[in-house]
Amino acid sequence: MTARIERLVTSGQFSLDGGTWDVDNNVWLVGDDHEVIVIDAAHDAEAIAAAVGERRLTAIVCTHAHNDHIDAAPALADLTGATIWLHPDDLPLWKQTHPDRDPDAHLQDGQVIEAAGVDLRVLHTPGHAPGAVCLHDPGLATVFTGDTLFQGGPGATGRSYSHFPTIIDSIRDRLLVLPPATKVLTGHGDPTTIGAEAPHLQEWIARGH
Repeated sequence: MTARIERLVTSGQFSLDGGTWDVDNNVWLVGDDHEVIVIDAAHDAEAIAAAVGERRLTAIVCTHAHNDHIDAAPALADLTGATIWLHPDDLPLWKQTHPDRDPDAHLQDGQVIEAAGVDLRVLHTPGHAPGAVCLHDPGLATVFTGDTLFQGGPGATGRSYSHFPTIIDSIRDRLLVLPPATKVLTGHGDPTTIGAEAPHLQEWIARGH
């Protein structure tokens, strides 16, 4: 049974620094017919649980702790018994959304999260948020980038806890070194590849976002 990747799009709101925006989020499910990992439990725990179906949900991995990526995580964990994973550098952001519930486990750079034959290696990629991570599986030739890298450039760095030079370092040193054919599955919007984005690094640096 080979692992597969499923995409669920959920809608809700992103709030930070006193502003609120309507957003559509990609929720990624990686696994097989028996067990699965969810990357970013956004907005709608029941819709995500329905996509999981009868499979065992082994982990809810948060690419970062902006509210639109974690707002449904505790409810989904309660529905399924899955473990919520977050990089500890994002705990201040997590607490803004879930002051009374901690993540269950802390992500570490280089750690591998395994389910259904999938090996997701954690790449700590700060910049959009201090604890932002990407998840790379060479076997699937895929990297899940959260809000670190999109089609067309880096994630936003204009708000609290973000830093443009840091996200550039993360993208250059951790992501653009991956094989060019690697699929980039993002937190919002359409997928791309490392090879499609890599030639544009200097343009992004020049424009400053």
